[in-house]
Amino acid sequence: MEMIKGIQGHGYYDELVIPIIENTAYENDLTDSLAKAIEVYPKTTAVLVRHHGIYVWGDSWISAKTQAECYHYLFDAAAIKHHHLGLDWSTPDHGPIQNVKGFSSINSVIKRVATKAGTVDSNFKLQPYPRCVVLDIEGTTTPISFVTDVLFPYARDNVGRHLSATYDSAETQDDIKLLRSQVEDDLKQGVLGAVPIPSEDAGKEKVIASLVANVEAMIKADRKITALKQLQGHIWRTGFENNELEGVVFDDVPEALEKWHALGIKVYIYSSGSRLAQRLIFGNTNYGDLRKYLSGFFDTAVGYKRETRSYVEITESLGVDKPSDILFVTDVYQEATAAKAAGLEVVISIRSGNGPLPENHGFKTINSFLEI
Repeated sequence: MEMIKGIQGHGYYDELVIPIIENTAYENDLTDSLAKAIEVYPKTTAVLVRHHGIYVWGDSWISAKTQAECYHYLFDAAAIKHHHLGLDWSTPDHGPIQNVKGFSSINSVIKRVATKAGTVDSNFKLQPYPRCVVLDIEGTTTPISFVTDVLFPYARDNVGRHLSATYDSAETQDDIKLLRSQVEDDLKQGVLGAVPIPSEDAGKEKVIASLVANVEAMIKADRKITALKQLQGHIWRTGFENNELEGVVFDDVPEALEKWHALGIKVYIYSSGSRLAQRLIFGNTNYGDLRKYLSGFFDTAVGYKRETRSYVEITESLGVDKPSDILFVTDVYQEATAAKAAGLEVVISIRSGNGPLPENHGFKTINSFLEI
């Protein structure tokens, strides 16, 4: 109501009506719709264009700018936050708050609102939402069993077939080049399961056989390396395209993603799996395509997940004012520690099938995204 006072021609007790018109391919085609909206609502100083933006005018540039700031606040408060708090913003009771839906004191109202909006300190102060949320996949958005019992076996069982069918493609040749480089390093370091990959002169079959042996050993050791993850992503793509695979997320994930998206909170994925694999999982889930709620994907190209520098890189990539504007959610203590060292806010996800945590680990834990 205070913000409505900032709108030209409106006072504390007035009702503010903002017409909405449909968007057009070209701005000049909006003229007739704008004129009609102003004719029907002569008191309005703004018109909202669906899927485009808001046109605001006033007696001066400063007046229009001030009103734009008020409209921005009102849309955020009324159309988004009230909805998610379960409050009916369309029929407000003007004047001082005496009683709200059966609550006899303002502290009761604050407690009720805070339960849905976030955390509250001892003085009932509402803690703000993060600007960005970065989510791990395995054990956080998705059961570990889906990765270990579905995705890994599929890649292992189909690596030979995939390499044979796509061997001459530029994509697979790039995969092989990465694997060769990784295996050379593994052999120098005496990594268990690494076997030499012969040159192309040895023939396609022998090269593929050695690649399969190395990939199987890498999968068995659950290695978080780009060479393996890139190839797995390409193999899984075939599985998703042939409807042999379907991504799995926990039941609370879609609702939380939708809520954060509506609140303007950007959500990103950070996983040791390739960005392609991440897009495949969230684009083909048991709840449909969830990519519309995601703003981007990070993989090991940004760094390993147990290294603090990786989270510094992510912070710089997201362009936030400070690292604590980012909330990182993971099930792995070492990842949580690395992210905290970079200044991020961190919570640890407790899901069925996840590994144990150290005693007195010091992190807040959740059993559902709806607790965030």
